[in-house]
Amino acid sequence: MLRFTDILNESKAGKNLHLEHIEDEIINHGVDGGRAAINFLRSLRDMLSGSARSSVRMTVKWDGAPAIFTGIDPSDGKFFVAKKSVFNVNPKLYKTNAEIDADLSGTLNAKFKVALAEFPKLGIKNVLQGDLMYTDDIETETIDGVKYYTFQPNTIVYAVPVDSDLGKRMNKSKIGIVFHTTYEGKELQDMKAKFGADVSKLNKTSSVWLDDATYKDVSGTATFNAKETEAITAILSNVGKTFQRINAPMLRNFLKLQESLTGNLIGASLKTFTNTKVRQGEQVKNPKKHAIDYVKYVENHFKKQIDKVKTPAAKEKYKKQQQEYVREFRKHTNNLANIVLFQNLMIDAKMQIVRKLNSVKGLTDTFIRTSNGYKVTNPEGYVAIDRVKGNAVKLVDRMEFSFNNFTALKAWDK
Repeated sequence: MLRFTDILNESKAGKNLHLEHIEDEIINHGVDGGRAAINFLRSLRDMLSGSARSSVRMTVKWDGAPAIFTGIDPSDGKFFVAKKSVFNVNPKLYKTNAEIDADLSGTLNAKFKVALAEFPKLGIKNVLQGDLMYTDDIETETIDGVKYYTFQPNTIVYAVPVDSDLGKRMNKSKIGIVFHTTYEGKELQDMKAKFGADVSKLNKTSSVWLDDATYKDVSGTATFNAKETEAITAILSNVGKTFQRINAPMLRNFLKLQESLTGNLIGASLKTFTNTKVRQGEQVKNPKKHAIDYVKYVENHFKKQIDKVKTPAAKEKYKKQQQEYVREFRKHTNNLANIVLFQNLMIDAKMQIVRKLNSVKGLTDTFIRTSNGYKVTNPEGYVAIDRVKGNAVKLVDRMEFSFNNFTALKAWDK
């Protein structure tokens, strides 16, 4: 049986290119993923209940952009900055301004040039990944009567009072970044990700503001009381009972069908269907209806493909596939209803944890920008990390952040 950390190690050859929602692990890895996710939530409950035996730690998921990789290229010992293509077979590294000019333009070009000029001052010895928070785009704004320095790398607007020590440090700096992952290995393509970044050993310079994303409970209030511990334990008990009702062989067959939805058909996946609900701000309250509606969604997705193609042969091909997939997915409706119920209960338990973590004031205030001004919001979410293996999953309030991500005014909308 796979352990949670083994499951996570299988993705992207150990590269931290995408974090998964904890409730999706049963769709990502079947029964083993579901079982491991349950155990992970139990460890999070133990951590917030003050248990010394908890094997997890928490970091804050900052809503930065773009992702930046930076450090020493082991092949020549030279310093670089890079985008996510750093781990390609032919990696694209920027070691000079000329290389940045040859590949990037506009705002991205300017930001990477600042990074290349400033990050060598930190004395990075390996490779770190972080989320860029700002360069020269800090603004001064008054929100609800408070004068802030604000920056908006993506969806969330981060706000720091101008008269605070943090605000003064940020305003004095030329670039801000939150490092969250460390890479080690003799060659870039062989490097393995370790979630977390020890920034305590980096050089300090006033031109770079940085943080390591560690969740900081300076008030000491992010702990479940007895009633809260009892509540989440009850939810986890229901999670376990629902998990036992899932037919494992049928789940394996369902996931094989999901994996076969490639190319033009990838939009017919269960994850895509569920995300359409998130975009609309809809909670899945009826698992059986969601399962039935998913089959209809698959049927409609194929109908769109049939309408797109011109030749009779192409139309006939998609019609045949439509009939086969709809017939097969209908066989899974009852089991899928149990899977969706399992995910819903996982979300209930996750949200108990997220709300407790949100109850502690973060490093900055957070807002989203709307057509009517600013609206207070919570952080993007949190990343739970296994202390032993260093792997992770994300805990995000999808009904808040994901909806905001699809609907709020972004930095480029201003």
